[in-house]
Amino acid sequence: MTLKKKDIIREVRRYLLILFGCAVCGVGINLFILPANLLTNGLGGIAILLYYLAGWPVGMQILVYNLPILYLAHRFMGRRYAVDTILGTFLFSLGIDVFSSLSSLHPVQDTMLNAIFGGVVSGIGYGLIFRFGSNTGGVDVLGAILKKYWSIDVGTGVFLLNMLVIAASAALFDLETALFTLVCIYATAELTNRWAAGFNREKAIFIISEESEKIGDAIMESLHRGVTYLEGRGGFLQEKKDVAFVVVSLTQLARVKAICDRYDKNAFLIIANASEVRGRGFSRERILYQFAQRREMIEAREKEKDGE
Repeated sequence: MTLKKKDIIREVRRYLLILFGCAVCGVGINLFILPANLLTNGLGGIAILLYYLAGWPVGMQILVYNLPILYLAHRFMGRRYAVDTILGTFLFSLGIDVFSSLSSLHPVQDTMLNAIFGGVVSGIGYGLIFRFGSNTGGVDVLGAILKKYWSIDVGTGVFLLNMLVIAASAALFDLETALFTLVCIYATAELTNRWAAGFNREKAIFIISEESEKIGDAIMESLHRGVTYLEGRGGFLQEKKDVAFVVVSLTQLARVKAICDRYDKNAFLIIANASEVRGRGFSRERILYQFAQRREMIEAREKEKDGE
């Protein structure tokens, strides 16, 4: 099956963004982490540790350590996952060694600032890599394999490996440097999660009320957000419950609460964070609900169903 031009453009764009993410990681590690004698998490931390001890190139080490893991990715996770893993690992390793000359600049002298900005910059790079479907190998691949076939969570193993890296930092340098390494690892993890999941923090709201239809109409009319009606049943008395579900931006949350109070002060609201919302009305064109035509549209749809 041949790929369409649009699909090819999308794939090229995806790989260019993965390449950019790897370059950002390389800049962050060489510009902030290495000059301050800090470490990163996972296999990268071990590679950086041996760089301090023996002067071995960090990127080349990461690539070598990942060779058996890349084989496992191809063996157990399928061709597409293996290709993305191999590409991400190779570009990540290349990005670190290509920008290795930046480590001699040492633009920031304060260790805390190096830990924070090293974690932030490299976290942004990791987030871009993960957001567009690739990874940098290491324990993430092992975790994916174990979770797929044996439902084993490797979070504890990853945590212990990071603690080993921090202990090695304390032994090689001092306790203060090890604590700064912990700060760097935390900043990296936080920014990775933010960039991988997206920054458009929306609010997903479940509204349980006898006036849910009136509330939903008011939300669609005033906020121009789509509402989905769900059928529920109370667990205590087994009575029928009407539920309205809507996703709004953070700035619209107060208006939704005001609408609920207007029609039913006893309405039960469940408000949750939605890390990323895509589709018509959010990442695509906004729908403007024309309520003057709504009844005619509903009646036309019912006639179509009756005609069938």
